[in-house]
Amino acid sequence: MGDDAAPGRMPGRARATTHGHLSHVALELFVSHGFDDTTMDDVADAAGVSRRTLFRYYPSKNDLPWGDFDGMLTSMREHLASMPSDLPLTDALRQAVLTFNEFPAEERDLHRERMRLLLTVPALLAHSTLRFTAWRQVVADFAAERMERPAEALEPQALAWACLGVCIAAYEQWLADDDGDLLRLLDAAFSWVGTGATVAATGGEDRV
Repeated sequence: MGDDAAPGRMPGRARATTHGHLSHVALELFVSHGFDDTTMDDVADAAGVSRRTLFRYYPSKNDLPWGDFDGMLTSMREHLASMPSDLPLTDALRQAVLTFNEFPAEERDLHRERMRLLLTVPALLAHSTLRFTAWRQVVADFAAERMERPAEALEPQALAWACLGVCIAAYEQWLADDDGDLLRLLDAAFSWVGTGATVAATGGEDRV
């Protein structure tokens, strides 16, 4: 969700305004001033856009940390649909999750702060639940097609919840360790759920 536009452009330069640019500006303000103490007017001023323009991109302050989340979900649906049909379902989901958690090294710290906000700020938690529901539905729809089951059936929904849990567990580990590697943690978590949980349940080692 990177953006080449620099903060502080003049209001007339509307072509430089993107979801990514506005989200980055907002994140920097949230980190430096706190989420609760930053207003939409503050974000609009820092981004060099009108309040009306900001609300056209983001209906509420709670949406800003997510960036172009709807666009990401569309891309994820398309990415999953392009997966080879002979690729096992769980492998396809793992690859998709890893792909959509890749980001440039220079955005690592900002992405960490984004996830810290989404997972810890009380004012954002309820909104995050709605976003996670939309994310889970993308997974459930893909799983349902592969399983030839309705998307609301137990199996696709259970898998979607499991994938979300794996991602949140990896993110929490990453946020707790400044030197952590998010992609490694996600990959390890998916691997453990696929094999380690069975080993652990039978009394074997559960290390990843």
